[in-house]
Amino acid sequence: MRTTPRSWLFVPGDSEKKLLKTPETGAHAVIVDLEDAVAPSAKPAARRMAREWLEAHKRQITMRKQARWVRINAVETGLWREDLAAVMAGAPEGIMLPKAEGPEQIRQVAAEIYELEQRHAIPNGQTRLLPLVSETPRAALTIAAYMDASMPRLAGLTWGAEDLSAELGATRKRDSAGQWTDAFRFVRAQTLLVAHARGVWPIDTLYADFRDEDGTRRAAEAARADGFAGMLAIHPAQVPLINAAFMPTEEELAEARAIVDAFAASPGVGTLQIDGRMLDQPHLKLAKAMLGIE
Repeated sequence: MRTTPRSWLFVPGDSEKKLLKTPETGAHAVIVDLEDAVAPSAKPAARRMAREWLEAHKRQITMRKQARWVRINAVETGLWREDLAAVMAGAPEGIMLPKAEGPEQIRQVAAEIYELEQRHAIPNGQTRLLPLVSETPRAALTIAAYMDASMPRLAGLTWGAEDLSAELGATRKRDSAGQWTDAFRFVRAQTLLVAHARGVWPIDTLYADFRDEDGTRRAAEAARADGFAGMLAIHPAQVPLINAAFMPTEEELAEARAIVDAFAASPGVGTLQIDGRMLDQPHLKLAKAMLGIE
């Protein structure tokens, strides 16, 4: 699996000013948004700006530290083919598909990407796909189908609460304690479990109030603690908070090294004890993952 971007920053595709500032944000992945952030009348200009940004980004080695993604419009809109035709010349690392309603839509978009890769001399399969799997009730009920379907381009799964709440007519997404309410908790858990079962990136949704630093920090820390590999962001101010939350502490790294060393010193042992704690193979697996050891 490729290195997982921890912070995924949405940038409006029709804002040249914001696109030019992306290297300063520190985001591991930038998602140029051609969907919700762009008014219908501005979409042609956004496609042009996105293509120009992708091509410039591709040429400048110092900028390539950020993965370049594009959120196209949903399949049901009929605009997605125009989006792909415009941006694939810039060879983005991946395409985010909003309002994805199951593997069949992923395969439909993947087939179009294949044709465009051939046209632009992009290596076959280089362009990955990250579907937003929860934005309608139908989409939310298809998440389990991603587990076994053939989708070679699938990079990960992510979800969103804003569109789904509008579809449900929900007047709240979180309870008085700040926890997700049942429908959103169900979607989030399904996204996490299916992504891990599939072996792709589980990416948690954004925290909507970008001015609330403590809220963003808590959400990012919870995402990492629950097993997500990264998190979406809607404002550059959220990026350092997300990056910090997903970075292992020195104490965590030291503990992981101690666990790996202890098992290496006792080959063939299934369980052992460190500082009064009984540790077994799941602990070893988690420690290796933290240290980036296969």
